Amino acid sequence: MKLNRRTLMSGLMASLAFAGVTKPVLADEITLNVLYNLPGFTKFHQPLADEFMKNNPGIKISFLAPAAGYNEGQQQVLRAAVTGSLPDVYFSGYNLTAELVHTLAPRQQITDLTPFIQAEGGKAFLDKNYSPKMAALGQIDGKQYGLPVNASSPIMYINADLVKKAGGDPDNMPKTFGGLIELAKKIHALDSKIAGMGYDINGWPDDWLWQALIFQQGGKLVDPATKTVAFNNEIGLNALKLTRQFVTEGGQNLLDWDQSRQQFGAGLTGFIFSTPAHVQTIEGLVGNRFPLKTATFPLEDKENGGVPTGGNSAVILTQDKAKQDAAWKYLKWITGPEAQNTIVRITGYLPTNKLATGPNYLEPYYVEHPNVKTASLQADRSLPWAGYPGGDSVRIWRTQRDIIGTVMRGEVSPEAGLKQIVEQTNALMK
Repeated sequence: MKLNRRTLMSGLMASLAFAGVTKPVLADEITLNVLYNLPGFTKFHQPLADEFMKNNPGIKISFLAPAAGYNEGQQQVLRAAVTGSLPDVYFSGYNLTAELVHTLAPRQQITDLTPFIQAEGGKAFLDKNYSPKMAALGQIDGKQYGLPVNASSPIMYINADLVKKAGGDPDNMPKTFGGLIELAKKIHALDSKIAGMGYDINGWPDDWLWQALIFQQGGKLVDPATKTVAFNNEIGLNALKLTRQFVTEGGQNLLDWDQSRQQFGAGLTGFIFSTPAHVQTIEGLVGNRFPLKTATFPLEDKENGGVPTGGNSAVILTQDKAKQDAAWKYLKWITGPEAQNTIVRITGYLPTNKLATGPNYLEPYYVEHPNVKTASLQADRSLPWAGYPGGDSVRIWRTQRDIIGTVMRGEVSPEAGLKQIVEQTNALMK
């Protein structure tokens, strides 16, 4: 009888399986196809999925190739909805979730999490894990469609040496933009090559920094009654006036966010505004050139003002009951304190789960890394990163950004710029 390697191996595997030595593939194993945005997030998604699968051997997490960004992921999911090839779980950008829900809910292609939350104890479950403002990031039309995974609100990065030389206190920065512009003016006066500040709204890929200028005044993006721009008033005008003052008084150079970080790291900018996700990157750029500090975002309206919260919530798109149950376990894990402890240490984001700030998780880390802790101090100021009705938020921002750039360069007055932004935004919302 002629034996070959394949015959021998087949016989061996059959014998081992009969003897119970090998682990058979579970007939009821559930595979969840999961899509997230931003390839850099693989550094926490994969290890957390591995840990989840180890603790839930009947569930397999299969990641699709990550989308380049939130806008690209949104388009990919909306196309998949038409072809019937939706992922089972998707990490949706907060500012695009309303558009996602309003498109998929009528088609019964997205899952209301209310029954799962009720089974966990309802409000008690939410209150134990998430602050009301954090839970609200995943709520659309009063229903909880997502659980918050990543959360990011703009913070200030400070060159402590330049601030001190200009007579400021890097540990007690001005709490309003008016005070910050005055400080930036003094920093710029130290040396014409030094920018007093950087607020890189002119090159930012989304309207996060624009919404921040509106929200810190207590303003809103859209009037829910008329479905038109809500900042067609002094709030919108003040926001545009600030962007011009950043340049004329604060000595800002009009750079994109990457160039701005490089300039700051080289010691040529007093302070900049950016995402807490850049903490480790900026620390690396700064090195030992100067003491780096961070501070919370300024608020003009202390009572009603806030900051837009970037990031994403996990939503369940599958309508298969067994997969929904498995997906719910995955959502609880990825938004739980243990996973959030890992995510914050890797990204610098603020934790979405209240328990994650405790002594068993992030408390000792924050003592060692105060620049990372700053973002968590804004949790009570977190407001949903809003989107525009009509499903054209991406094009709206690109249009707005071009106009803001003309205002910052002095080509258009703030008054004329606001008129253009309002007219073009309202037109695109229709």
